[in-house]
Amino acid sequence: MNKYEHLFQPLKVGKTEIKNRIFMPPISTNLADKGYVTEELIQHYGARAKGGVGLIVSEVVTVEPTYIYLPGDMSIHDDTFIEGWTKLFAEVHKYGCKLLPQLFHPAYMAFPIPGTPQLIAPSNVGPYYAKEAPRSVTVEELKVIIRQFGEAAYRVKQAGGDGVEIHAAHAHGLLGGFLTPLYNKRCDEYGGDINGRLKLTLEVIEEVRKTCGDDFIIQVRISGDEYSDGGLNLTDMIYVSKQLEKAGVDILHVSGGNTVKRASSMPAPGTKQGSHTDLSVEIKKHVNIPVATVGRITDAWVADEIIANGIADACMMGRANLCEPEFANKVYEGREIEVRPCIGCGRCLNGIMFGKRISCTINPSFELENEDTLKEAEVKKNVLVIGGGPAGMEAAFVAKKRGHNVVLCEASEQLGGALLVACVPIAKQELTKVVKFLANRLYASGVDVRLNTPVTKEMLEGEFAGYEVVAAPGAKPNVIEAFAGFKQAVTADAILAGKAFPGRKIIIIGGGSVGCETAEYLAPLVNDRFIRNRDITVLEMAPEILMAESGSGRSVLVQRMMAKGVHIECLAKVTKVTEDTITYEQNGEEHVITDADTLVFANGYHVDPTFEEMLKAANTHYHLIGDGEKVGNLKDAITRAYEVVKNI
Repeated sequence: MNKYEHLFQPLKVGKTEIKNRIFMPPISTNLADKGYVTEELIQHYGARAKGGVGLIVSEVVTVEPTYIYLPGDMSIHDDTFIEGWTKLFAEVHKYGCKLLPQLFHPAYMAFPIPGTPQLIAPSNVGPYYAKEAPRSVTVEELKVIIRQFGEAAYRVKQAGGDGVEIHAAHAHGLLGGFLTPLYNKRCDEYGGDINGRLKLTLEVIEEVRKTCGDDFIIQVRISGDEYSDGGLNLTDMIYVSKQLEKAGVDILHVSGGNTVKRASSMPAPGTKQGSHTDLSVEIKKHVNIPVATVGRITDAWVADEIIANGIADACMMGRANLCEPEFANKVYEGREIEVRPCIGCGRCLNGIMFGKRISCTINPSFELENEDTLKEAEVKKNVLVIGGGPAGMEAAFVAKKRGHNVVLCEASEQLGGALLVACVPIAKQELTKVVKFLANRLYASGVDVRLNTPVTKEMLEGEFAGYEVVAAPGAKPNVIEAFAGFKQAVTADAILAGKAFPGRKIIIIGGGSVGCETAEYLAPLVNDRFIRNRDITVLEMAPEILMAESGSGRSVLVQRMMAKGVHIECLAKVTKVTEDTITYEQNGEEHVITDADTLVFANGYHVDPTFEEMLKAANTHYHLIGDGEKVGNLKDAITRAYEVVKNI
C-alpha cells in the first residue's frame, strides 16, 4: 500500500501530465556511441522508466558537433540521430514515463580531444584546471548556436520526445557560463548586469519555443545559489526565475553550487538530504510554474515531506534511481526494505571524464544481464561461502538466485564484515543501510546463514567436502613491526571497532581514506581550543593526502579535517619509533615528536595467505573474492563477487 500520497500525485507541467513527483535528473553514462543512442542506453533508461519514475532528464546531449563534453556523451546535432532517439522515447513511453533530453553546449568545459579548436567561453576566463585560456565567443557565433539549440529541440520533437531541459546551471557549459559573473566578463549586450548575462539563455528558450510549439515541455536547470564569492546568489536567481517564467519556461529544476567550488553541486556522502531545498522553497514563492528540487534525496519519506510542505513540486532523485532502478515501484508497493540503498559515494561517475562507463558501488549489474535477469545454473551445486562481509553476502545471494544450495559461514556474531568498522567515521553512517539491505535480502532468499561459525580444515574435509567454495575472508590491517613498540600503538580498525581507545596527542601514519576518516572521527567536532581537545597529526609519505580518492567526498573530508584543526604533514616519512618518541623526515629535515601518547597505523591492508593455504590443504575447489583476493574498495568487493558467482 502506498503511504506517500504526495509523492505519487500527478503533476501538470505545461500541457503535459506527469504521473508522479519522482523525477530522475541527468547523470552521465558514457554509453553512447559517437553521440548515437545505443541499445545499452535504451536498456538503461528503460529500466528506470519501468521502475516507476515519472520523468527522466537524460544526460548531456550536445547540440553541435565541434565540442565534445565526454567521450561517450549523447548528441542530436543532425537528423541522423533521430532514429535512435525515436527508439529510446518509445521504450520509455511504454511505462508512462516522460523523457527530456538535456540540451547542452560544453564550450570551455569541452573535452579537448586532438583536433578540437580553441575552446570558447563568454570571456577569456576558464576553469582552474584548463590548460589554456578559452577565447571569447563572438556575437555572430552565438546566433548560430541559438539556432542549433532550436534545431536540436525540433529533432527531439520529431523523434516523439516530450520536451527538453536546457542546462544553465553550475557555471557549467555555455549557458551556465554566460549567466555567472564568475566567467562572464563581457561588456556587450550579452554581459554586464544580470539582464545581459541572462540574454543568451532567454534567446535559446525563445528559439526552442518558436520551433517546437507550446505543447512541448521546456525545463531549465539553474543554480539557485552558486555558494561562491562573486558568484550568483539567491536574490539573483529569484529574479532570473521570474524572467524564465515570463519567457515561457514550463518548469524550473533548481540545483545549486558550481563546478569551480568542488562538492557544491554534487553533494558528498554525509550531506543532508535535499541539500538545495533552501533555494527551491524561496524560488517557489516567486513563480507560478512547478519547481523541482535536487541534491542527495535518497529516501522516499524525505521526498514526500518536501512536496507535502510546499518546498518543491517534484524531487529529482538521481543516484537513488541509478542505484535502484525499481525505486519508485518498490516504494509505492510498500517494499522499501528491498530498495538498494545509495550511499552517495560518487563512484558512479569516477572516470567518466576518461571514457569509463557508469557504474555503481552497491549495484554491480549495470549490463543487459543483471541480478534481475540472471539465469539459473544448468548444473546445481552445493556452494559454501566463507565470510559474511559485503562480498560474501553478494556472492551467497547470487549463488542462491542461480539455484545452488548455499551455506554462508561467518566467524563473528553478525554480518557486515569490514562495513561494521567503515560505517563508524563521520558521514559514513549510511553504510549501515548497505549491511541491512544485503542481510535482509540474504535471509529472504533462503540462504543457510550460520553465524559464530569459523570454517576449519576439518569442516572443509568433512561436512563441506565436495562443495564449491567462495571465500571472502577479508584483509588485515598493516602493522609496521619496527614501530609497534610505542607505548600505545594501535590500528585504525581497532579504534573504529571500539577495541582500543586513544589518548589526547595522536599521530596517525597514513593519509589515505582510512587515516583521514579516523583523524576526523577522533578530532573534536568544534575546534575551539578546549583544554581537553585532542591534538591529531596525520603523517603521509605522498605529496598529498587521499591520493587515491577524487570527487566531492574527498574535497569535503579535507575541508572538515582542516576546520577541526587536524595537522596534515605530507612528504613525511616515519624513520624511527621508540617507546616515547616518533621521528620522521620531511624535506630533508628530521622531526622528533616527544609528547604523543598514541600511534595509529592506517597504512593499508594485506591479504592473509594462511586462509588460502588452508583451502589448498583441504583440496577444495575455491574462488577468492573481496579483500581476500585483492585489497580494494566496497565497489571492488561487490562487483567481483557478482562477476565470479554468476559464472559458477
